[in-house]
Amino acid sequence: MKLPVRVCVLVPLVVMALSLGACTPALDRDQARMCRMVIEALTDDAAVTIVHQSLVVAGPDPTIRVDYRLSDVAANATARWVKCSFDNGARRLSLTALRTETGPLSEPRVFMLNRFWLESSDRVPNDPLPIAGAENAVVLPVEIGYWLQQLVNACPSCAVYGLLAAAYSLVYGLIGRINLAFGAFAAIGGLAALIVVLGLSGLPVWLILPGSIAIAILCTLCHGLAISRLVFQPLQGATGQQGLVATVGLSLFLGEYLRLVQGSQARWIVPMLDTPQALARDDAFTVTVTPIAVLVSLVAGVAAAALLRAMTSSRFGREWRAFSDDPRAAALFGIGRNRIVAQTFALASALAGLAGAITILMFGDFSVAFATTLGLKALTAAVLGGIGSVPGAFLGGVFVGMIESGWSAAFPIVYRDLAVYGVLVATLIWRPGGFLGFPTLVPRRV
Repeated sequence: MKLPVRVCVLVPLVVMALSLGACTPALDRDQARMCRMVIEALTDDAAVTIVHQSLVVAGPDPTIRVDYRLSDVAANATARWVKCSFDNGARRLSLTALRTETGPLSEPRVFMLNRFWLESSDRVPNDPLPIAGAENAVVLPVEIGYWLQQLVNACPSCAVYGLLAAAYSLVYGLIGRINLAFGAFAAIGGLAALIVVLGLSGLPVWLILPGSIAIAILCTLCHGLAISRLVFQPLQGATGQQGLVATVGLSLFLGEYLRLVQGSQARWIVPMLDTPQALARDDAFTVTVTPIAVLVSLVAGVAAAALLRAMTSSRFGREWRAFSDDPRAAALFGIGRNRIVAQTFALASALAGLAGAITILMFGDFSVAFATTLGLKALTAAVLGGIGSVPGAFLGGVFVGMIESGWSAAFPIVYRDLAVYGVLVATLIWRPGGFLGFPTLVPRRV
Protein backbone atom coordinates (compact mmCIF):
# COMPACT_ATOMS: atom_id res chain seq x y z
CA MET A 1 0.00 0.00 0.00
CA LYS A 2 2.99 2.34 0.25
CA LEU A 3 2.91 4.16 -3.06
CA PRO A 4 4.82 7.42 -3.59
CA VAL A 5 2.64 10.48 -3.34
CA ARG A 6 3.73 11.57 -6.83
CA VAL A 7 2.48 8.32 -8.28
CA CYS A 8 -0.81 8.62 -6.39
CA VAL A 9 -1.36 12.09 -7.81
CA LEU A 10 -0.06 11.58 -11.35
CA VAL A 11 -1.80 8.28 -12.17
CA PRO A 12 -5.33 9.70 -11.93
CA LEU A 13 -4.34 12.79 -13.90
CA VAL A 14 -2.87 10.66 -16.69
CA VAL A 15 -6.01 8.52 -16.85
CA MET A 16 -8.29 11.57 -16.90
CA ALA A 17 -6.21 13.10 -19.70
CA LEU A 18 -7.47 10.41 -22.12
CA SER A 19 -9.30 11.81 -25.10
CA LEU A 20 -13.06 12.15 -24.73
CA GLY A 21 -13.55 12.10 -28.47
CA ALA A 22 -11.89 8.84 -29.41
CA CYS A 23 -15.02 6.75 -29.71
CA THR A 24 -17.15 5.01 -32.32
CA PRO A 25 -20.70 6.43 -32.47
CA ALA A 26 -23.39 4.07 -31.22
CA LEU A 27 -27.17 4.16 -31.04
CA ASP A 28 -28.48 5.60 -27.78
CA ARG A 29 -31.35 3.29 -26.90
CA ASP A 30 -33.05 5.85 -24.65
CA GLN A 31 -33.16 8.37 -27.48
CA ALA A 32 -34.28 5.63 -29.89
CA ARG A 33 -37.13 4.78 -27.51
CA MET A 34 -38.23 8.42 -27.38
CA CYS A 35 -38.19 8.52 -31.18
CA ARG A 36 -40.35 5.39 -31.38
CA MET A 37 -42.83 6.83 -28.89
CA VAL A 38 -43.39 9.83 -31.19
CA ILE A 39 -44.82 7.54 -33.88
CA GLU A 40 -48.04 6.96 -31.92
CA ALA A 41 -48.78 10.69 -31.98
CA LEU A 42 -48.33 10.76 -35.78
CA THR A 43 -50.42 7.70 -36.71
CA ASP A 44 -53.71 8.11 -34.79
CA ASP A 45 -53.10 5.09 -32.57
CA ALA A 46 -52.79 2.68 -35.50
CA ALA A 47 -50.97 -0.60 -34.89
CA VAL A 48 -47.28 -0.02 -35.60
CA THR A 49 -44.47 -2.49 -36.38
CA ILE A 50 -40.87 -1.28 -36.13
CA VAL A 51 -38.83 -2.31 -39.17
CA HIS A 52 -35.42 -0.77 -38.52
CA GLN A 53 -33.71 1.91 -36.44
CA SER A 54 -30.28 3.46 -36.88
CA LEU A 55 -28.05 6.40 -35.99
CA VAL A 56 -27.76 8.57 -39.11
CA VAL A 57 -25.95 11.59 -37.60
CA ALA A 58 -23.53 11.28 -34.67
CA GLY A 59 -21.90 13.96 -32.56
CA PRO A 60 -23.24 16.49 -30.06
CA ASP A 61 -26.60 16.68 -31.94
CA PRO A 62 -27.40 13.07 -32.89
CA THR A 63 -30.19 12.13 -35.29
CA ILE A 64 -31.92 8.74 -35.18
CA ARG A 65 -34.02 7.24 -37.96
CA VAL A 66 -36.80 4.74 -37.23
CA ASP A 67 -38.50 2.92 -40.13
CA TYR A 68 -41.92 1.42 -39.43
CA ARG A 69 -45.06 0.07 -41.04
CA LEU A 70 -48.76 0.15 -40.16
CA SER A 71 -51.18 -2.74 -39.86
CA ASP A 72 -53.18 -1.40 -42.82
CA VAL A 73 -51.53 -2.77 -45.98
CA ALA A 74 -52.77 0.14 -48.09
CA ALA A 75 -51.12 2.59 -45.70
CA ASN A 76 -47.72 1.08 -46.42
CA ALA A 77 -47.62 2.08 -50.07
CA THR A 78 -45.24 4.83 -49.01
CA ALA A 79 -42.18 4.03 -46.90
CA ARG A 80 -42.77 5.43 -43.42
CA TRP A 81 -40.05 6.75 -41.17
CA VAL A 82 -39.23 9.41 -38.62
CA LYS A 83 -35.93 11.17 -37.99
CA CYS A 84 -35.49 12.54 -34.50
CA SER A 85 -32.76 14.99 -33.53
CA PHE A 86 -31.62 15.40 -29.94
CA ASP A 87 -29.23 17.53 -27.92
CA ASN A 88 -26.68 15.57 -25.90
CA GLY A 89 -26.57 18.31 -23.28
CA ALA A 90 -28.66 18.69 -20.15
CA ARG A 91 -31.93 17.79 -21.96
CA ARG A 92 -30.66 14.68 -23.68
CA LEU A 93 -34.10 13.09 -24.05
CA SER A 94 -35.91 16.12 -25.48
CA LEU A 95 -36.51 16.44 -29.21
CA THR A 96 -34.88 19.36 -30.95
CA ALA A 97 -36.17 18.55 -34.45
CA LEU A 98 -38.40 15.95 -36.11
CA ARG A 99 -38.72 14.98 -39.77
CA THR A 100 -40.99 12.42 -41.42
CA GLU A 101 -41.40 11.09 -44.96
CA THR A 102 -43.76 14.05 -45.61
CA GLY A 103 -41.32 16.72 -44.44
CA PRO A 104 -40.05 18.41 -41.25
CA LEU A 105 -42.29 19.42 -38.36
CA SER A 106 -42.31 23.06 -37.31
CA GLU A 107 -40.68 24.17 -34.07
CA PRO A 108 -44.06 24.82 -32.36
CA ARG A 109 -45.21 21.27 -33.17
CA VAL A 110 -41.95 19.81 -31.86
CA PHE A 111 -42.40 21.83 -28.67
CA MET A 112 -45.97 20.53 -28.29
CA LEU A 113 -44.78 16.95 -28.77
CA ASN A 114 -42.20 17.37 -26.04
CA ARG A 115 -44.40 19.21 -23.59
CA PHE A 116 -47.75 17.46 -23.96
CA TRP A 117 -46.81 14.03 -25.27
CA LEU A 118 -43.35 12.81 -24.29
CA GLU A 119 -43.14 14.73 -21.00
CA SER A 120 -46.80 14.45 -20.01
CA SER A 121 -47.53 12.88 -16.62
CA ASP A 122 -51.21 12.26 -17.48
CA ARG A 123 -50.62 9.72 -20.24
CA VAL A 124 -47.44 7.77 -20.94
CA PRO A 125 -47.11 7.06 -24.69
CA ASN A 126 -46.55 3.47 -25.77
CA ASP A 127 -43.31 2.09 -27.13
CA PRO A 128 -44.26 0.10 -30.26
CA LEU A 129 -41.17 -2.11 -29.95
CA PRO A 130 -42.25 -5.26 -28.06
CA ILE A 131 -40.44 -6.21 -24.84
CA ALA A 132 -38.28 -9.30 -25.20
CA GLY A 133 -39.78 -12.37 -23.52
CA ALA A 134 -43.11 -10.69 -22.65
CA GLU A 135 -45.18 -13.50 -24.14
CA ASN A 136 -43.49 -16.09 -21.87
CA ALA A 137 -43.41 -14.00 -18.68
CA VAL A 138 -45.20 -15.03 -15.50
CA VAL A 139 -48.67 -13.49 -15.16
CA LEU A 140 -49.12 -11.51 -11.92
CA PRO A 141 -51.82 -9.14 -10.64
CA VAL A 142 -51.03 -5.60 -11.68
CA GLU A 143 -50.60 -4.40 -8.05
CA ILE A 144 -47.99 -7.06 -7.29
CA GLY A 145 -46.27 -6.46 -10.61
CA TYR A 146 -46.07 -2.73 -9.97
CA TRP A 147 -44.36 -3.12 -6.59
CA LEU A 148 -42.10 -5.84 -7.99
CA GLN A 149 -40.99 -3.29 -10.59
CA GLN A 150 -40.18 -0.78 -7.85
CA LEU A 151 -38.12 -3.43 -6.03
CA VAL A 152 -36.18 -4.14 -9.22
CA ASN A 153 -35.65 -0.41 -9.79
CA ALA A 154 -34.30 0.02 -6.24
CA CYS A 155 -31.52 -2.57 -6.54
CA PRO A 156 -28.89 -0.37 -8.33
CA SER A 157 -29.53 2.54 -5.93
CA CYS A 158 -29.18 0.20 -2.94
CA ALA A 159 -25.86 -0.99 -4.36
CA VAL A 160 -24.48 2.54 -4.75
CA TYR A 161 -25.61 3.78 -1.34
CA GLY A 162 -24.42 0.62 0.41
CA LEU A 163 -20.91 0.83 -1.04
CA LEU A 164 -20.52 4.52 -0.22
CA ALA A 165 -21.98 4.08 3.26
CA ALA A 166 -19.44 1.30 3.89
CA ALA A 167 -16.68 3.73 2.90
CA TYR A 168 -17.91 6.23 5.50
CA SER A 169 -18.16 3.53 8.16
CA LEU A 170 -14.69 2.13 7.51
CA VAL A 171 -13.03 5.49 8.17
CA TYR A 172 -15.30 6.53 11.04
CA GLY A 173 -15.04 3.17 12.74
CA LEU A 174 -11.24 3.33 12.67
CA ILE A 175 -10.38 6.92 13.58
CA GLY A 176 -13.72 8.41 14.63
CA ARG A 177 -13.75 11.02 11.85
CA ILE A 178 -16.31 11.56 9.10
CA ASN A 179 -14.75 12.16 5.70
CA LEU A 180 -17.30 14.29 3.87
CA ALA A 181 -15.37 14.00 0.61
CA PHE A 182 -16.50 10.48 -0.34
CA GLY A 183 -19.19 11.89 -2.63
CA ALA A 184 -16.41 13.62 -4.58
CA PHE A 185 -14.46 10.34 -4.59
CA ALA A 186 -17.44 8.64 -6.21
CA ALA A 187 -17.52 11.44 -8.79
CA ILE A 188 -13.85 10.83 -9.55
CA GLY A 189 -14.58 7.14 -10.08
CA GLY A 190 -17.57 7.97 -12.27
CA LEU A 191 -15.55 10.35 -14.42
CA ALA A 192 -12.74 7.81 -14.83
CA ALA A 193 -15.25 5.12 -15.84
CA LEU A 194 -16.90 7.51 -18.31
CA ILE A 195 -13.58 8.32 -19.97
CA VAL A 196 -12.70 4.64 -20.29
CA VAL A 197 -16.10 3.80 -21.78
CA LEU A 198 -15.73 6.57 -24.36
CA GLY A 199 -12.13 5.66 -25.13
CA LEU A 200 -12.94 1.95 -25.59
CA SER A 201 -16.21 2.47 -27.44
CA GLY A 202 -16.49 -0.02 -30.26
CA LEU A 203 -14.83 -2.84 -28.32
CA PRO A 204 -16.86 -5.73 -26.84
CA VAL A 205 -18.88 -4.90 -23.76
CA TRP A 206 -17.16 -7.65 -21.77
CA LEU A 207 -13.93 -5.66 -22.17
CA ILE A 208 -15.39 -2.20 -21.57
CA LEU A 209 -17.22 -2.97 -18.32
CA PRO A 210 -14.36 -4.55 -16.32
CA GLY A 211 -11.88 -2.05 -17.76
CA SER A 212 -13.96 0.95 -16.70
CA ILE A 213 -14.54 -0.46 -13.21
CA ALA A 214 -10.85 -1.30 -12.75
CA ILE A 215 -9.68 2.18 -13.80
CA ALA A 216 -12.32 3.84 -11.61
CA ILE A 217 -11.13 1.86 -8.59
CA LEU A 218 -7.47 2.59 -9.40
CA CYS A 219 -8.08 6.34 -9.70
CA THR A 220 -9.99 6.65 -6.44
CA LEU A 221 -7.57 4.34 -4.62
CA CYS A 222 -4.66 6.57 -5.63
CA HIS A 223 -6.57 9.67 -4.60
CA GLY A 224 -7.38 8.04 -1.25
CA LEU A 225 -3.75 7.16 -0.54
CA ALA A 226 -2.57 10.64 -1.48
CA ILE A 227 -5.22 12.38 0.64
CA SER A 228 -4.54 10.07 3.58
CA ARG A 229 -0.87 11.03 3.40
CA LEU A 230 -1.31 14.74 2.72
CA VAL A 231 -4.43 15.58 4.77
CA PHE A 232 -5.29 13.06 7.46
CA GLN A 233 -1.87 12.03 8.71
CA PRO A 234 -0.87 15.64 9.50
CA LEU A 235 -4.20 16.02 11.38
CA GLN A 236 -3.66 13.09 13.75
CA GLY A 237 -3.61 15.30 16.82
CA ALA A 238 -6.33 17.69 15.66
CA THR A 239 -9.72 17.98 17.35
CA GLY A 240 -12.83 16.48 15.78
CA GLN A 241 -14.09 19.88 14.64
CA GLN A 242 -10.80 20.67 12.92
CA GLY A 243 -10.85 17.36 11.08
CA LEU A 244 -14.47 17.89 10.04
CA VAL A 245 -13.71 21.35 8.67
CA ALA A 246 -10.72 19.89 6.81
CA THR A 247 -12.94 17.31 5.09
CA VAL A 248 -15.41 20.04 4.11
CA GLY A 249 -12.56 21.97 2.52
CA LEU A 250 -11.32 18.78 0.87
CA SER A 251 -14.76 18.14 -0.61
CA LEU A 252 -14.89 21.69 -2.04
CA PHE A 253 -11.36 21.33 -3.41
CA LEU A 254 -12.16 18.03 -5.15
CA GLY A 255 -15.38 19.50 -6.57
CA GLU A 256 -13.46 22.35 -8.18
CA TYR A 257 -10.76 19.92 -9.28
CA LEU A 258 -13.40 17.85 -11.11
CA ARG A 259 -14.99 20.95 -12.61
CA LEU A 260 -11.64 22.05 -14.03
CA VAL A 261 -10.89 18.56 -15.35
CA GLN A 262 -14.18 17.91 -17.18
CA GLY A 263 -16.22 21.13 -16.99
CA SER A 264 -19.48 21.88 -15.24
CA GLN A 265 -21.74 20.51 -17.98
CA ALA A 266 -23.23 17.03 -17.82
CA ARG A 267 -21.62 14.26 -19.87
CA TRP A 268 -23.35 11.18 -21.22
CA ILE A 269 -22.43 7.76 -22.47
CA VAL A 270 -24.54 5.48 -24.62
CA PRO A 271 -26.14 3.01 -22.18
CA MET A 272 -24.92 -0.57 -22.48
CA LEU A 273 -26.83 -3.81 -21.89
CA ASP A 274 -30.00 -1.80 -21.33
CA THR A 275 -32.47 -3.77 -23.47
CA PRO A 276 -35.47 -4.49 -21.18
CA GLN A 277 -36.26 -8.12 -20.46
CA ALA A 278 -39.69 -9.17 -19.21
CA LEU A 279 -39.97 -10.72 -15.74
CA ALA A 280 -43.73 -10.73 -15.26
CA ARG A 281 -46.76 -9.21 -16.93
CA ASP A 282 -50.38 -8.27 -16.74
CA ASP A 283 -52.71 -7.19 -19.52
CA ALA A 284 -51.76 -3.54 -18.92
CA PHE A 285 -48.29 -3.75 -17.37
CA THR A 286 -45.01 -5.61 -17.89
CA VAL A 287 -42.32 -5.91 -15.21
CA THR A 288 -38.92 -5.46 -16.85
CA VAL A 289 -35.27 -5.57 -15.87
CA THR A 290 -32.16 -4.66 -17.84
CA PRO A 291 -29.00 -6.79 -17.94
CA ILE A 292 -26.87 -3.85 -16.74
CA ALA A 293 -29.07 -3.47 -13.62
CA VAL A 294 -28.60 -7.15 -12.80
CA LEU A 295 -24.86 -6.92 -13.48
CA VAL A 296 -24.14 -3.88 -11.29
CA SER A 297 -26.26 -5.28 -8.47
CA LEU A 298 -24.32 -8.55 -8.61
CA VAL A 299 -20.97 -6.72 -8.67
CA ALA A 300 -21.96 -4.66 -5.64
CA GLY A 301 -23.23 -7.77 -3.86
CA VAL A 302 -19.96 -9.62 -4.47
CA ALA A 303 -17.97 -6.58 -3.27
CA ALA A 304 -20.11 -6.35 -0.11
CA ALA A 305 -19.74 -10.06 0.63
CA ALA A 306 -15.96 -9.89 0.07
CA LEU A 307 -15.64 -6.86 2.38
CA LEU A 308 -17.68 -8.46 5.15
CA ARG A 309 -15.62 -11.62 4.84
CA ALA A 310 -12.38 -9.63 4.95
CA MET A 311 -13.48 -7.72 8.04
CA THR A 312 -14.03 -10.96 9.96
CA SER A 313 -11.37 -13.33 8.60
CA SER A 314 -8.43 -11.44 7.09
CA ARG A 315 -5.41 -9.95 8.80
CA PHE A 316 -6.53 -6.47 7.76
CA GLY A 317 -9.93 -7.03 9.37
CA ARG A 318 -8.40 -8.20 12.64
CA GLU A 319 -5.98 -5.25 12.71
CA TRP A 320 -8.79 -2.82 11.85
CA ARG A 321 -10.95 -4.09 14.70
CA ALA A 322 -8.04 -4.07 17.13
CA PHE A 323 -7.05 -0.51 16.28
CA SER A 324 -10.68 0.62 16.38
CA ASP A 325 -11.12 -0.82 19.88
CA ASP A 326 -7.83 0.44 21.39
CA PRO A 327 -5.24 2.24 19.22
CA ARG A 328 -2.55 2.23 21.92
CA ALA A 329 -2.86 -1.49 22.66
CA ALA A 330 -2.86 -2.20 18.90
CA ALA A 331 0.35 -0.20 18.52
CA LEU A 332 1.98 -2.30 21.25
CA PHE A 333 1.24 -5.38 19.15
CA GLY A 334 2.92 -3.91 16.06
CA ILE A 335 -0.07 -2.37 14.26
CA GLY A 336 1.23 0.91 12.87
CA ARG A 337 -1.25 3.78 12.79
CA ASN A 338 -0.10 5.20 9.47
CA ARG A 339 -0.20 1.82 7.79
CA ILE A 340 -3.68 0.79 8.95
CA VAL A 341 -5.08 4.28 8.24
CA ALA A 342 -3.60 4.24 4.72
CA GLN A 343 -4.99 0.77 4.05
CA THR A 344 -8.42 1.80 5.32
CA PHE A 345 -8.48 4.95 3.19
CA ALA A 346 -7.38 2.95 0.16
CA LEU A 347 -10.15 0.39 0.68
CA ALA A 348 -12.80 3.02 1.41
CA SER A 349 -11.74 5.03 -1.65
CA ALA A 350 -11.91 1.89 -3.83
CA LEU A 351 -15.47 1.29 -2.63
CA ALA A 352 -16.36 4.90 -3.48
CA GLY A 353 -14.79 4.47 -6.93
CA LEU A 354 -16.81 1.30 -7.51
CA ALA A 355 -19.98 3.15 -6.49
CA GLY A 356 -19.18 5.95 -8.96
CA ALA A 357 -18.48 3.46 -11.77
CA ILE A 358 -21.76 1.66 -11.07
CA THR A 359 -23.61 4.98 -11.21
CA ILE A 360 -22.22 5.96 -14.62
CA LEU A 361 -22.64 2.48 -16.11
CA MET A 362 -26.20 2.17 -14.86
CA PHE A 363 -27.57 5.65 -15.46
CA GLY A 364 -25.26 6.85 -18.24
CA ASP A 365 -24.66 10.43 -17.08
CA PHE A 366 -22.04 12.26 -15.05
CA SER A 367 -22.05 15.71 -13.52
CA VAL A 368 -20.01 17.36 -10.80
CA ALA A 369 -23.24 18.40 -9.10
CA PHE A 370 -24.29 14.83 -8.31
CA ALA A 371 -21.35 14.31 -5.92
CA THR A 372 -22.83 16.34 -3.04
CA THR A 373 -26.28 14.73 -3.12
CA LEU A 374 -24.85 11.25 -3.52
CA GLY A 375 -22.45 11.77 -0.61
CA LEU A 376 -25.18 13.10 1.71
CA LYS A 377 -27.53 10.20 0.97
CA ALA A 378 -24.75 7.69 1.51
CA LEU A 379 -23.88 9.40 4.82
CA THR A 380 -27.56 9.13 5.72
CA ALA A 381 -27.39 5.40 4.98
CA ALA A 382 -24.29 5.03 7.15
CA VAL A 383 -25.95 6.83 10.09
CA LEU A 384 -29.15 4.80 9.71
CA GLY A 385 -27.21 1.54 9.79
CA GLY A 386 -25.04 2.63 12.70
CA ILE A 387 -22.02 4.62 11.57
CA GLY A 388 -18.84 2.70 12.24
CA SER A 389 -20.59 -0.62 11.54
CA VAL A 390 -19.79 -2.02 8.09
CA PRO A 391 -22.74 -4.48 8.03
CA GLY A 392 -24.97 -1.66 9.25
CA ALA A 393 -23.75 0.53 6.38
CA PHE A 394 -24.94 -1.98 3.79
CA LEU A 395 -28.23 -2.38 5.65
CA GLY A 396 -28.68 1.40 5.69
CA GLY A 397 -27.90 1.61 1.97
CA VAL A 398 -30.61 -0.95 1.19
CA PHE A 399 -33.03 0.96 3.44
CA VAL A 400 -32.38 4.33 1.74
CA GLY A 401 -32.68 2.81 -1.73
CA MET A 402 -35.99 1.19 -0.81
CA ILE A 403 -37.31 4.43 0.69
CA GLU A 404 -36.50 6.29 -2.53
CA SER A 405 -38.12 3.69 -4.76
CA GLY A 406 -41.21 3.26 -2.57
CA TRP A 407 -41.76 6.99 -2.18
CA SER A 408 -41.38 7.56 -5.94
CA ALA A 409 -44.03 4.90 -6.57
CA ALA A 410 -46.61 6.16 -4.09
CA PHE A 411 -46.02 9.89 -3.60
CA PRO A 412 -44.80 12.95 -5.55
CA ILE A 413 -41.15 12.43 -6.48
CA VAL A 414 -40.25 16.08 -5.72
CA TYR A 415 -40.51 15.29 -2.00
CA ARG A 416 -38.42 12.12 -2.17
CA ASP A 417 -35.21 13.59 -0.77
CA LEU A 418 -37.19 15.33 1.97
CA ALA A 419 -38.56 11.93 3.01
CA VAL A 420 -35.06 10.39 3.12
CA TYR A 421 -33.67 13.18 5.29
CA GLY A 422 -36.81 13.10 7.44
CA VAL A 423 -36.11 9.46 8.24
CA LEU A 424 -32.56 10.48 9.17
CA VAL A 425 -33.84 13.12 11.60
CA ALA A 426 -36.27 10.64 13.15
CA THR A 427 -33.47 8.08 13.57
CA LEU A 428 -31.18 10.60 15.27
CA ILE A 429 -33.99 11.51 17.68
CA TRP A 430 -35.27 8.07 18.64
CA ARG A 431 -32.33 5.74 17.90
CA PRO A 432 -29.12 7.76 17.51
CA GLY A 433 -26.97 4.66 17.16
CA GLY A 434 -28.80 3.46 14.06
CA PHE A 435 -30.03 -0.07 13.34
CA LEU A 436 -26.91 -1.88 14.56
CA GLY A 437 -25.56 0.74 16.98
CA PHE A 438 -26.48 1.83 20.48
CA PRO A 439 -30.23 2.39 21.07
CA THR A 440 -29.61 5.38 23.35
CA LEU A 441 -27.68 8.60 22.88
CA VAL A 442 -24.01 8.14 23.71
CA PRO A 443 -20.99 10.44 23.34
CA ARG A 444 -19.96 10.36 19.67
CA ARG A 445 -16.67 11.06 18.03
CA VAL A 446 -17.35 13.34 15.07
